Amino acid sequence: MPTSAKQMIEAARAVVPTITPRDAAELVKTKGAVIVDIRDGTEIAASGKVQGALAISRGLLEFKADPDLPTYEKALQKDKPVILYCGSGGRAALAGKTLHDMGYTDVRNAGGFKDLVGGGWAVEKI
Repeated sequence: MPTSAKQMIEAARAVVPTITPRDAAELVKTKGAVIVDIRDGTEIAASGKVQGALAISRGLLEFKADPDLPTYEKALQKDKPVILYCGSGGRAALAGKTLHDMGYTDVRNAGGFKDLVGGGWAVEKI
């Protein structure tokens, strides 16, 4: 049976909890959570990213998240909280489900870039 993008996002949101900018900041502060901007490079170049975020596009996420590959991003740890954001939260949910499927145990969706900035996160230009 075919699955729509909407259905895929709904399924991902059922697995990956959405958190507020304040909750995201608290996880970074207290648990050393890693925050990941999964937007593509042109989006990040246009707006910047939240301060301290890793910039890993959704298309490269699996390659950066797999410790058995030479492209692995060492900041991503399967037992460490990972917080994802994108433009509005949909891609972050899908990316979070992917990480969950890869064995990451604590993955959260912080929604969109504007949500974090509106919640007081600083922006850094690349």
